[in-house]
Amino acid sequence: MQTPRTLVLTGASRGIGHATVKRFAEQGWRLITCSREDIPKECRVDPNWAFHMPCDLSVPAERARFVDEVNARIGDGPLDALVNNAGVSPKTPYKERLGILHGEIDGWHRVFELNFYAPLELARGFAGALARAKGAIVNVTSIAGHRTHPFAGSAYSTSKAALSGLTREMAVEFAPLGVRVNAVAPGEIATEMISPDYEPLITRIPMHRMGTTAEVAAVIHRLCDPDFGYVTGSEIFVTGGQQLL
Repeated sequence: MQTPRTLVLTGASRGIGHATVKRFAEQGWRLITCSREDIPKECRVDPNWAFHMPCDLSVPAERARFVDEVNARIGDGPLDALVNNAGVSPKTPYKERLGILHGEIDGWHRVFELNFYAPLELARGFAGALARAKGAIVNVTSIAGHRTHPFAGSAYSTSKAALSGLTREMAVEFAPLGVRVNAVAPGEIATEMISPDYEPLITRIPMHRMGTTAEVAAVIHRLCDPDFGYVTGSEIFVTGGQQLL
């Protein structure tokens, strides 16, 4: 019997992260995850979902605890894929997205701790296990990292732009380990965070609809597949063509 491949994914409890976990579970992967919230009750009975840790990856000590716990569970075994999905786009007390002129600078630090430093530190912390598998890393960036967005906010957008740059650098540094590093940049995806304010943006999308979390999950899954074994340092836009306009 073939040993199932192992996935570590952050931000697993909802949205793109939860859809991605479901996609990998359907393919028989062993799942190791974390998020600020616990996973839904119905997911706890999934035999593929081996371990979930509620934790806040914006806190350095929590990141270190997650890395240590996962490495202890993996032991000398391989890690086939790391998906850095967890992210945050906070609002100021005035309900505006955190920007340059509004909101506390400490808020910027918290955004970068989760959106940038967590992917960096998890990739470093799991490098050995990823190398043993000749595995893959996928960072979830955003269309907002490449163009201004009316609802993203400067802190979120620049953190995602930084993660895009980190993806390229990681691809070069991890290549000698046999580990591929790519990114997926979603556009307007129908999740719990979407409000009616987003409706006008649909007219700017060539496909004239929002994407689904399952469509993003499918791209993430394919980037972790051996069929994409010569693809590294790429960023795939899952935007319905929005980045072209």
